[in-house]
Amino acid sequence: MNIDFLIIGQGLAGSLLAWQLIQRGHKVIIIDNALENASQVAAGLINPVTGMRFVKSADIDTLLPVAKQCYAELADFFQQDFYIEKPMLRIFNSDKERINCEKRATNPDYRDYLGDSHSIINPLNTPFGAVTQRQTGYLLTRPLLRCLTDFFIANNSYQQAAFDVADMQLSPSLCWKGIFPTRIIFCEGYHAMHNPYFSWLPFQPVKGEILTVTHHHQLPDAILNYGQWLLPLNSQQARIGATFDWQNLNNHATELGKHTLLNGLKTLLADFDYEILAHQANVRPCTLDKQPFIGFHPQHPQLAIFNGFGAKGSLQIPWHSQYFARVLMDNTALHSPSNIQRHYVTA
Repeated sequence: MNIDFLIIGQGLAGSLLAWQLIQRGHKVIIIDNALENASQVAAGLINPVTGMRFVKSADIDTLLPVAKQCYAELADFFQQDFYIEKPMLRIFNSDKERINCEKRATNPDYRDYLGDSHSIINPLNTPFGAVTQRQTGYLLTRPLLRCLTDFFIANNSYQQAAFDVADMQLSPSLCWKGIFPTRIIFCEGYHAMHNPYFSWLPFQPVKGEILTVTHHHQLPDAILNYGQWLLPLNSQQARIGATFDWQNLNNHATELGKHTLLNGLKTLLADFDYEILAHQANVRPCTLDKQPFIGFHPQHPQLAIFNGFGAKGSLQIPWHSQYFARVLMDNTALHSPSNIQRHYVTA
C-alpha cells in the first residue's frame, strides 16, 4: 500500500498532525499500540503566564489564538466542546511573588492575561493574596483523542499495532509491513528516547501524577494554581496535580505521589474533605532546552520526528502541527527554533 505519511503514535501530537495532513488531502496511516499515553492522562492546562516571575510563555500571542481556533474547529466537526475556558486564581506563595505580579500588571503586554488582585478568597488560605489570570483553560484530551481515533478508523487511517523499527525498511524504498510511505513521522512521546534513529536528542522526560477526587466544598469556579493546581470539573469533582519525578519514568501511581499532592492541597484548604476516584501517572516528553523536537533525521530525511512538547502540548501542538503539515506538504525548509538541526552535531 502506497501512502503519503505513516505516523507512529496517537497522542495529541500525532493526532493533530494527522488531522492537519488529512484535511490537506494526504493519505495518512497512524500506528498506535492503544496503550494509555501522556496526552490521555494530562490535564491539558493552558496558562499564558507562569513561574514566580510571572513571565509570558514564549510566542503566546501567536500560539494561543491558533490553539483556540483549532479546538473550536474540532468542536464544530465533532459537535462537542473540547477546550474549556476558565479563569485561573494564582495564589501567591510569598510577598515576592505578589510584588512581581504587580510589576507585570503595569506592563501593557500583560494586560490581556493578568486581571484583578484579591486578598481574601473563602474558603482558601491566601495569606499573601492572589490574582486572576485571564485566557486560561484546559483541554479535554481524552474525549478529543477518542473522537479522533473514531475519525481515523472511519477514514481507514488507523492501525492498532506495536511499531518496531526492526520491521522498518529504508531502502530501496521506505517500507513497514507492506506499507510504503513517503515519510515516517515519529510521535512516540518519551519512548523516542529508545528509538535508535532519534535517541541522540536530549530528552528530559518527567513523570507526573494526578488525582481525580469528589468533594463537598464550595470552591471558586476557577482553576486554582498554588504551586500545584486544582482543576474543578464540576461542583463536586476536581483534578489535582501534578508531581514531578525525573527518576522513575513509568506510569505507576505511587503513595508518595498521592501524599505529595494531598499535602500540597492542605496548604490551601486545611480541612479538605475528599474521596479519591482515580490516581494516574504518566511521563511527559520534555526536552533539555525546553523546545519541541521537530524535523528530519540528518542521514535519513525520509524519517521525521514531531515530539517533545512536554507540559505545554495543548498550547503548542496546534500551531506546530499546522506549520509542520505545510512543510511536509510543500517539501520546504523548516524555519523554526524547534528544528532538530540544532542538535545534529550529537547525532
